[in-house]
Amino acid sequence: MIGRVRSHLIRFARHQVGTTSYLNLVQEAELGFNLEISHEKARLNELLAEISETEHQAGRPILSCLVKVEGSKGQGDNFYKLCERLGLGEWRTLKQDPDFLKTMRRECRAFWLNTANYEQFA
Repeated sequence: MIGRVRSHLIRFARHQVGTTSYLNLVQEAELGFNLEISHEKARLNELLAEISETEHQAGRPILSCLVKVEGSKGQGDNFYKLCERLGLGEWRTLKQDPDFLKTMRRECRAFWLNTANYEQFA
């Protein structure tokens, strides 16, 4: 399942603009989660965190920056707390910085649009 989510987000970064929602991710990656059930939504958050941690440790962009919380302009607190655990800064400060998320998304797309990166790491 992790591989399916990761592959979907890499394809999304390469071929689509903007962000995807949790619901779209579940549907398009055919995960079968019901986001109305709290433990299933928590499992999706865990998958995204695990993928993000692995990507960050490998020196690649955090793919979960492309998944936004429905009805939100950006990310939920869990995303920023993950970034804090990864050593990117204090989560409240990151959340208040309007350029932080934009930069992450731009860098993520640029990385995966690079054919050499895609062929080597996808």
